[in-house]
Amino acid sequence: MTQSPTAPAIPVMPRTTHLVTGSALSVAHGPSAEPTSVVARFEDWARRTPQAPAVIDGTQIWTYQDLDAAAALVAADLADRVRPGDLVGVCLDRSTALVVTAVALARLGAVYLPLGPRPGERRIQAVTEDLDVACLIGDPDVLPGEHRSGAHFPLLLPTDGVNAPSAVVAAFAEAVRGTRRAPGGALYAVLTSGSTGRPKAVAVAESSLSVALDWYRAETGLAPGDRQSLLIGVAFDPHLLELWAALTSGAALVPAPDDTRWDSHLLTDWWRDTALTHAVAATPTVEPLLDRPWPQDLKLRHLVVGGDRMRRRPAADVTATVHNAYGPAEATVVTTTHTMRGTDPEAGDQAPPPIGTALPGVTLVVTDDEGRPVARGQEGELRVGGHCLALGYLDPELTALRFTSPPREPALPAIDRLYRTGDRVRMNADDSLDFLGRLDDQVKISGVRIEPVEVEAAFEQDPRVRTAVVTVLRDSSGHGRLVAHVRPADGAAPATGELLAAVRSWLPEQAVPTAVRIVDSFPLDANGKVDRTALAVQARAQAPVPPRTATSDDFADVTVTATERLVLTTVRELLGRPGIGLGDNFTDAGGTSVVAARLLATVEREAGVRLRAPELLRSTDLRAFAALLDQRRTPRPEGA
Repeated sequence: MTQSPTAPAIPVMPRTTHLVTGSALSVAHGPSAEPTSVVARFEDWARRTPQAPAVIDGTQIWTYQDLDAAAALVAADLADRVRPGDLVGVCLDRSTALVVTAVALARLGAVYLPLGPRPGERRIQAVTEDLDVACLIGDPDVLPGEHRSGAHFPLLLPTDGVNAPSAVVAAFAEAVRGTRRAPGGALYAVLTSGSTGRPKAVAVAESSLSVALDWYRAETGLAPGDRQSLLIGVAFDPHLLELWAALTSGAALVPAPDDTRWDSHLLTDWWRDTALTHAVAATPTVEPLLDRPWPQDLKLRHLVVGGDRMRRRPAADVTATVHNAYGPAEATVVTTTHTMRGTDPEAGDQAPPPIGTALPGVTLVVTDDEGRPVARGQEGELRVGGHCLALGYLDPELTALRFTSPPREPALPAIDRLYRTGDRVRMNADDSLDFLGRLDDQVKISGVRIEPVEVEAAFEQDPRVRTAVVTVLRDSSGHGRLVAHVRPADGAAPATGELLAAVRSWLPEQAVPTAVRIVDSFPLDANGKVDRTALAVQARAQAPVPPRTATSDDFADVTVTATERLVLTTVRELLGRPGIGLGDNFTDAGGTSVVAARLLATVEREAGVRLRAPELLRSTDLRAFAALLDQRRTPRPEGA
């Protein structure tokens, strides 16, 4: 209320005192929870139902007894070389071998550090220079150089089935390892994007994961006889929710073929063919499914989606219960969820749904810049506390910066620290949260949190690059893509395609920019800092420098076919790179799995031909891909 100049003065309370009652503050608590044991629960199912399927890998079924015995052998082989608390980098894909390794390391008390099946050599080098990684487990042919030349100990892990390695070793490098170890009690550690230009590792205790797993079982009813996906990329922590949810429920895990990440049709075919009942998927993967009729012959009952902002609600024809999940790795995969069903009155609404309410054992606080809770309905930074919190980063200084003390008022019983998410949210009267964006420079690309400065640092490792600045461009639907603005070193004239190829060894796929602009200088703001907004405007207004392989103007060529025009226009729009030509290779031009999925969806919609991701990736260039498309939609002569 505005105060009249003639009204008697009313004392103004200092900012440190709240006039709002506790019930009106943006503080919410999930139901009570008690941590349990993850490994013991799996072992209990192995004793109770030894012949039940634990992993359904194509035509091969691994029972709980099989999995238990295989994990015991691997643990025995590693026992003399890996101590409890040691970090072990796992370079395996979603496979039976990965599942056996996860169980074996948990039994040893070693800390599972998932790195993905083909981690970039320089990225691994940065990790092993910082962290005390005891060994890497993976296919010796794809391990980084220093681990290929070190001591190898073969492991008896499955080498057939979906995404199976051809062989698996525990590789010990001769080089001096980093000094940072995981804190005591850690079950796993995962890498997240680092603002210093190097990935940072966050460690999570078994007890924290157990609370998330208990919620998952209670919410979805996952039980013996059910089938749970193993779909999420191994470098990202949600795959741990999938893996251990099945193994602690007596259910069966089903590893996903790699193609399912690229093609939404293949994803639903896989759900149908494997009779999946429960699945976890990244929001960008699921979005195309919501734009067309939902398949009605699925056994899928529950679908948990997360990693990016959901832009619409599932329609009334969606037969699965969809859980819109939110949670940083620092809060153990899932922190809040909002449940949606086809029978809801809001089904099909085009407005983004909330990210939901707190899971059991989770406390949510929305704060101002100084860490004080704001009133309900006001925007602020989300801070999270409770059983869900990770032990912290392997860098103690970073842990102290991001894991802070709770506010003095209101008192938060049993909460001794809160994690600052950096996410801007609003808490509603029903305790649910609306996600409003980020407060810092960190962005999400295809559901993965990216620090632009880490991408910049990867470019600046190249001696041909003097400085790099990364901006984010978003299309009308909100999908983001990274653009790198590179100032070359004196006398250097790097090709953009060569720069992109170089940074792939440093960065995860989602962090590789879709375009590179060569610039002479950067615009500055009033404070003398690089004006990223102005750079983004320039990137939208100007055609980026094309790769050297691109033709000057393919559309000026009268021989360009309608199919080539469709492919080229779509790729240019998706990547935001008008200079791309028919002679360019899709991946070299900045194409990623998410972009490929959108390209294939557009091609099917416009041309009526369904192609698969490997056919795109195997094509030498976009002209060859267009030729394949023409071949598929040209009817064969009779008798051919």
